[in-house]
Amino acid sequence: MAVQTRRGNDPSPRGTSKAKFWGIAVGAVAALTTTAMIVTLATGDDSAPTHVASPQATPEPKPGKARGQVTSGVPVGYPRTEAGAKAAAANYTVISGSSAFLTSKDARHRAVSVMSAGNRTSTAMKEADHEARRARAELKGDKSKLAPRHVIARTGILSAHTLGADIHKATVRLWTTTARGSATGHATPKAAFRSVTVSLVWERNDWKMSGSSSSSGLVAPVDTRQATNVTSDFADYVPARASDPVLSGAETKDGLPGAYERTERGAHAAATSAVMLRGDPRFFSDAEWRNKMLTATTASSVLGTAKADADSMTQLVVENRSLGDDGKTADGGLLVTRTAVLGSRAVAYSGQTASMELWTASVGGVAGKNESERPQIGFIRMTVDLIWADGTWKTTAVTPSEPLVPSPPAAEEAAPASSFADVGGVSDAPSLA
Repeated sequence: MAVQTRRGNDPSPRGTSKAKFWGIAVGAVAALTTTAMIVTLATGDDSAPTHVASPQATPEPKPGKARGQVTSGVPVGYPRTEAGAKAAAANYTVISGSSAFLTSKDARHRAVSVMSAGNRTSTAMKEADHEARRARAELKGDKSKLAPRHVIARTGILSAHTLGADIHKATVRLWTTTARGSATGHATPKAAFRSVTVSLVWERNDWKMSGSSSSSGLVAPVDTRQATNVTSDFADYVPARASDPVLSGAETKDGLPGAYERTERGAHAAATSAVMLRGDPRFFSDAEWRNKMLTATTASSVLGTAKADADSMTQLVVENRSLGDDGKTADGGLLVTRTAVLGSRAVAYSGQTASMELWTASVGGVAGKNESERPQIGFIRMTVDLIWADGTWKTTAVTPSEPLVPSPPAAEEAAPASSFADVGGVSDAPSLA
């Protein structure tokens, strides 16, 4: 397999393919899970308790309807559904790992007061202050002082498993990857994996955090074809230049995103969902779902080409891995694919078109007995081009760009291949933006 990798800002190609694919997960997962296939980008415990009934459904998002609101920089207004609870848990984790939260006490306390259940706020503030003090060493890089405007503190949600949920409370276990450090100096930001469990209650007409805990998560090795970037390459993802992903939990009865609002925020969300959906394992195992997803998210002018390219590429994966409709390989392994967004920035925006660059982390591999097929993770920038059509933002292109690779986790062994089955199922997918 030939794969194109770059170090730092080196533009020279090291692969030979001219193939064009429609999404980070499509290319990344193909690169990580198949053989004899050339792609144009570089590219992944504890037992789950019994799942209880999901919260009652709410109406589908209508065209033009805003996905929640923002209070003190914090998303609010989640649907009273399992997807809404997953989104609230994910946003709590992303925000509590953000640069503003970790470097500004005022911003941190404002966010905690919005996100936490009333009887939890005081304790949550103390815990947040403790975590911020602990994180300072990571965020300084190799500098003697912390420089908040140069901080890299990004969190991607790779998996969200509902341990239990009803209309009053929910508990969600997340598998996350983080990148922390500084965009100055010589020490490249470092990647890490965490398992985060968030408990929520329905309070004040919204999902609020009632408790959280964190521990080391499954470690997916960084694909060996990716070289760690130099520190300055991360400058586009300092706080002032990029946004954290915001998940909404707003979805149709098919589990696909409803209409987005005609704003830059809406375009960011549509781009985020586009790459997340292309990282869903059903992209490979369920042709009906894939076609339905592409129809819902892709501009009609390019839909035919997008479907044809996706069908051709996924057929190679299915045949090469002997993949069944259940997402399992011939030897019983489970195909694990997922794409998380670490940050996004607007390259261009108008009311009619938008171009968003996303820093993504894609996991691809097989959870099974063969350690050589163990899921790996790849970090890459994606450009998502969008057009306003049919009352929402739709993609016209999803294109891989330069890798942006943090240092791999230090002194941590990769998890066994079989352990990734706990995070790779369709039900473990995070909520969409």
